[in-house]
Amino acid sequence: MSLPVPDPRDRLIVALDLPSLRAAEDIVSKLGDTVSFYKIGYELGFAGGLGFARELIGEGKKVFIDFKLHDIGNTVAKGVASVAHMGASFLTVHAYPQTMRAAMEGKGASPLRILAVTVLTSYDEADLAEAGYAQGVDATVRRRVEQAGEIGIDGIVCAPTDATMVREVLGPRRAIVTPGVRPAGSAAGDQKRIATPAVAIRAGADHLVVGRPIVASPDPAAAARAVQAEIAAAL
Repeated sequence: MSLPVPDPRDRLIVALDLPSLRAAEDIVSKLGDTVSFYKIGYELGFAGGLGFARELIGEGKKVFIDFKLHDIGNTVAKGVASVAHMGASFLTVHAYPQTMRAAMEGKGASPLRILAVTVLTSYDEADLAEAGYAQGVDATVRRRVEQAGEIGIDGIVCAPTDATMVREVLGPRRAIVTPGVRPAGSAAGDQKRIATPAVAIRAGADHLVVGRPIVASPDPAAAARAVQAEIAAAL
């Protein structure tokens, strides 16, 4: 098992993959105290979302900045340092050794946790082959997790279908965050390697990232509570 995250609210991360601040503010207002943790990616980030992240943090919420950094080491280190100063809880980088080392240097002594992205949940074997990777998904994920562990990364982002293997390789004391989580009956959308909340938790995930099934729901708070109930039942 990983380090305990006792409150199911803290295990659910709602993805604010929305086109405007107004849309994000509306969802956060509807969710109220039901949700304590939010993810901000490119779409909202480039529409003023970083300022909104600071507001959420100031209100006591946790924020996951999902920018999947990958650049020369100096650029990554400085970018990570800026995110650390914001007070964000999580930040993603791609799981390339030089990038991970730079990110760990950039966060310094801050509590920011660096999460390495192995293989995107929208990729399958054919997608990796098209991109020129000789190894398939399982082998690529395993190698990147091994490298992340050697570097001392704080956690891994992986598909829920990979979580059991990642936990075996990574050990018990680092975080596993899984996107590609779909409550039973939800559409897969553009995700290819998905699982339900209960399956992901039982596979070893600490935090589940859920976007469309919550933010596109007629009642986002009820949808979030349903996911949290699935999480609690699986613990």
